[in-house]
Amino acid sequence: MDQQDRQQQILARLAETYADAKTALNYRNPFELLIATILAAQSTDKQVNIITGPLFEKYPDPESFARLTPEELEQDIKKVGLYKNKSRNIIAACRLLLEKHQGQVPASREDLEKLPGVGRKTANVVLSIAFGRPALAVDTHVFRVANRLGLAQAKNPLETEKQLCALIPEEHCSQAHHWLIYHGRQVCKARNPLCDQCVVADYCPAGLELK
Repeated sequence: MDQQDRQQQILARLAETYADAKTALNYRNPFELLIATILAAQSTDKQVNIITGPLFEKYPDPESFARLTPEELEQDIKKVGLYKNKSRNIIAACRLLLEKHQGQVPASREDLEKLPGVGRKTANVVLSIAFGRPALAVDTHVFRVANRLGLAQAKNPLETEKQLCALIPEEHCSQAHHWLIYHGRQVCKARNPLCDQCVVADYCPAGLELK
């Protein structure tokens, strides 16, 4: 079996195993997803969900965030990592949404990445989940799993993203992001991967080395 066939077998099995995979972040609209994704950097989705429930009840739109001082918002988000930077970025991003986009989250990568606190990964999450665009966000799980399984051979997230997007059809890119995340969280863990429970161990270069 050549490399391309092996990669397609891996993707097919992941697709079957994690067919119902979706983002773990709770949100009701693109704006809430944007804020939740900014908060999720270096924090768990579970912790972010605990915070965003009352946060979005208290501040439901860009206008309500834009009126805050960083110190005020810090009190509501201090249980996530880097909360001081995130507080400043969220307020600045909301003000820019009001100034440039009539309070709406833009559906273009260029405009999203101009928002404070929004890098390529966050922009890809919003584009993919909120707007259904063929974008694939590479977080630590996706980076680790894609390269460990041989779906990519890259030294950084951007190269990993490019290689995955070249391999995966556009219509499956968004869902593939979730397959890889779930597999990384549940099975292909960073320090102690559960290779004996892995549905693609017989195609995985790392798994084959253990046999």
